[in-house]
Amino acid sequence: MIRKAVQVNISDYPEALSELLKDTPVYDSSCSQEAQVIFIDKDGGYYVKKAPKETLKTESLMTEYMHSLGLSAEVLYYGSFNDSDLLLTRRISGEDCADLKYLSEPKRLCDTTAMLLRALHEIEGSDCPVQDRARIYADKVMKGFDGRYYEPDLFQGIWEFKSFDEARFIAEEGLPLLKTDVLLHGDYCLPNILLDDWNFSGYIDLGNGGMGDRHIDILWGIWTLKFNLGTDKYTDRFMDAYGKEKIEPEMLRMVAAMEMIGA
Repeated sequence: MIRKAVQVNISDYPEALSELLKDTPVYDSSCSQEAQVIFIDKDGGYYVKKAPKETLKTESLMTEYMHSLGLSAEVLYYGSFNDSDLLLTRRISGEDCADLKYLSEPKRLCDTTAMLLRALHEIEGSDCPVQDRARIYADKVMKGFDGRYYEPDLFQGIWEFKSFDEARFIAEEGLPLLKTDVLLHGDYCLPNILLDDWNFSGYIDLGNGGMGDRHIDILWGIWTLKFNLGTDKYTDRFMDAYGKEKIEPEMLRMVAAMEMIGA
């Protein structure tokens, strides 16, 4: 996880956070343009995520829930300040799975992430605070029916379509088939899975989590291995380690179409 030393304006943060920031080394650890993440190097470490107002509420809820299951970080603060949402969590030990230590053993990494995902999907989840992830997901897919978000090369070499019209047709065919039967991470990519010397530490970036269709997580588990390892040769191995008896190949293709066209 990359960290770059930065200076922050303490007045941009509420008192509950500004006290932590005083006279403390702070590092930028952001990995997307959608949110800023800073690491506070104090008392074992804290992370503060800052994003537009009302955008981190679900992530806060899901992180709290996953923490109650021993699967994520402790949430210490969530609130809005100066038109921004702020989420403070305690650091989880270890490094994310995009670290060279794990990428250097691709077979072990593939098997580990697949088995961890299967274990997550085996959790009953009736008390999960987001019970309708499939509906939320479908709404985002339909926002792309005009083609504005279409990414034809998103799953190049694994799932491809001849045109936007074909991808939309396959996506529309699959939407009524989406299930709400497993607890999802929602963005199951290597940077969001933390290990401590190959022992599971926790998940981060849970804003798209909730009860939904397993194929969404499986799809991203396959994609992230190809993206980070530069090869698609671990696709079948990942599905074998997860358990092919639980996977519908055609549903994976439908979800790929949904992801290509959705918001």
